[in-house]
Amino acid sequence: MSSKTKIVVLHMKEIIYTVIFAVLAIILILLLIFMFRPEHRSTSKDNRIYTPGIYTSDITLNNTALEVEVTVDESHINSIRFTNLNESITTMYPFIEPAIEDIAEQVYKKQSLDNIQYSSDTPYTSQLIVQAIETALKKAGTTK
Repeated sequence: MSSKTKIVVLHMKEIIYTVIFAVLAIILILLLIFMFRPEHRSTSKDNRIYTPGIYTSDITLNNTALEVEVTVDESHINSIRFTNLNESITTMYPFIEPAIEDIAEQVYKKQSLDNIQYSSDTPYTSQLIVQAIETALKKAGTTK
């Protein structure tokens, strides 16, 4: 029985690299697990009001086309804004920005176009904006 003793020499540098790579491998595995696990969403297709996405509608003011952009998720209106509003339009129609901000704030609170209060300064412009928002929401799949 001859036993040969083997001595293994480990350098501290190799141990540190091994530990770092092991930790990175564990983090990668956990990341993959969290990314690809099946999600259970609380909203069913019956509770969906909108098809998520960005929907647009046009307003024409004095031969200038403005585009109203409405962003929705499954059950909320998230954003309402003009996409091609430039300085010349805001100069010609100075109340258009406050009008859409006022309407957007009311829609965010109510999540509906029902009973929107128009500003006394811009009742007709506000009506045009609400009609454009309504058209965009119809494209999103709602009847409101």
